Amino acid sequence: MKNKIILLSIFLSFQSCFGKEKKIKNYMDESQSKNLTQYQNNKRAYFASGCFWCVEAIFESIKGVEEVYSGYSGGNTPNPTYNKIGTGRTGHAEAVEVIYDPSIVSYETLVDVFFGSHDPTTLNRQGPDRGTQYRSIAFYKNSKEKIIIEKQIQKLQQNKIFKNSIVTEVKKLEKFFYAEDYHQDYEKLNPNNSYVRNVSIPRLKKFKAKFSRLLKYNH
Repeated sequence: MKNKIILLSIFLSFQSCFGKEKKIKNYMDESQSKNLTQYQNNKRAYFASGCFWCVEAIFESIKGVEEVYSGYSGGNTPNPTYNKIGTGRTGHAEAVEVIYDPSIVSYETLVDVFFGSHDPTTLNRQGPDRGTQYRSIAFYKNSKEKIIIEKQIQKLQQNKIFKNSIVTEVKKLEKFFYAEDYHQDYEKLNPNNSYVRNVSIPRLKKFKAKFSRLLKYNH
């Protein structure tokens, strides 16, 4: 029995989004200026729905999305890092910043993608990942975005799209912290990673089959 428990623990460690933190500077240390100026004419949306490796890849496949950055938001701890938020005690969730062209894709569509690409009924959990850092959050920057999110939740509940109640937080964006460099485009750059193969890629394929009309031509 003891050996079975050990083997199970090892297996789960390979299937988790959380791993050992690398000693790399925060992503924005070197690319903040480029990030803020290159896309100054685009709009930004912020979501958290589980491992940001998965979420980043999903939103990057959408037409009209220029770039997606992985990061941390939703908590009060200053200067969060991957290692710190992995404890589940910082209040932050793994989140993404979606930079998009509103003339091609609307905020409403991005909210549809958010709710359609994860299970918003699981509290502090998404797939094999558990903890408050993996909770579902739709961040809003203004009252218009908040109304759009709340209307979508109401619609989903009324139409009984999900068997259980939606537990997604609707939260005002206070600050988005960019994750360490090695997390950016993680799924694309690490296709042989065990978690990517067994969790992230299947999640992306499921999303693409469901939202094929929104995909970029090269996806």
